[in-house]
Amino acid sequence: MQATAQAQPNIALVKYWGKRDIGHNLPAVGSISITLDAPHTRTTVSFSDRLLQDEFLLNGKHEASMLGRVSTCLDTLRALSGSSLKARVESENDFPTGAGLASSASGFAALVRAGAAALELDLDIQQLADLARRGSGSAARSLLGGFVELSLPSPGSESTPVSSLCKADEWPLSVAIAITSSAAKSVGSTEGMERSRLTSAYYPAWVDSQEADLARARQAIAKRDFQALAEVSEYSCLKMHGLAMASEPGMMYFNGATVECLHQVRALRAQGVPVFFTIDAGPQVKAVCLPEALEQVSRALAEIPGVQKIIPCGLGDGSRLVQG
Repeated sequence: MQATAQAQPNIALVKYWGKRDIGHNLPAVGSISITLDAPHTRTTVSFSDRLLQDEFLLNGKHEASMLGRVSTCLDTLRALSGSSLKARVESENDFPTGAGLASSASGFAALVRAGAAALELDLDIQQLADLARRGSGSAARSLLGGFVELSLPSPGSESTPVSSLCKADEWPLSVAIAITSSAAKSVGSTEGMERSRLTSAYYPAWVDSQEADLARARQAIAKRDFQALAEVSEYSCLKMHGLAMASEPGMMYFNGATVECLHQVRALRAQGVPVFFTIDAGPQVKAVCLPEALEQVSRALAEIPGVQKIIPCGLGDGSRLVQG
């Protein structure tokens, strides 16, 4: 009763920030993302009658702080299968964890895929998405590849529809990720979202304006309009970080190198280079560009003091079984 799955992080272009229902981890707004092809999480789930409790290892070390969320996800899978067996979960990230690179999204997308396979559950994407979302609000998007939308549940429902807007090979953009810190962020996304909801005067406007941003992004993707996608993505990114900064106490996820990267991306675009930026809750900058610009963008960002390394990516597929 063992299976291994792999998932890649996804990067939101129209951002998710805020929860409608904390208990069920329901988002307050819809979101649109791209799934990457290079960084990945690989997770093995092994159920055994020799275990007295669940175990969770991340990069070879027991991770007690995440065990509760992992066990809650496994409990739902166990309930569906009628099993009471405990599990050992071993997860490996080949990129910084908890540092604004969507490691929880890829982690829970891989977890539900491997856990369901280990228990021989035949679940469709929507069922897997609802399970993954309970562990991490953005994890449902990593189950699919390319451009993905996570929508709000219909009235009376707890299911958040996830859908593909465009496959990775239908509009093959590239991404240069500028790593400016490998440290875990001081305020996690879950805590940060709730702080913004409770304290920021900007929060109602953030929620009310989201549908317009989603519509703009959908249209840009449908038309393969890079400039339009750049405009709405940067707008959503800066609006989310403005919301975080205007919370009490304010949350500043940027560092100095982050800001310099933003200026560099804007300067490149002013020179005619097809590139735009987006940043999640962390200091890492994702520069999205057309494939022919990836080398130039990567080189320019690598020259900025404080940038530790560049991870070049394309768009990738969703989570998948690699064993089991």
